Amino acid sequence: MKADKILDAKGLACPMPIVKTKKAMNEIESGQVLEIHTTDKGAKNDLTAWAKSGGHELLNHEEEQDVFKFWIKKA
Repeated sequence: MKADKILDAKGLACPMPIVKTKKAMNEIESGQVLEIHTTDKGAKNDLTAWAKSGGHELLNHEEEQDVFKFWIKKA
């Protein structure tokens, strides 16, 4: 999946992946896609809820060798 910006949040514990995601979202335009890489197991619930509350669209997520990847389209 193509992303307009990639955020490396690996090794960060909650709430830092969300804090970094919010900052990165402010740097892209509406309709663009942010790809987030994190190792925080709680990120699946956190990022899903955060995207929904902000009106953003969680396009996809997958796990690859203990790294969780998310693609969120900015509202």
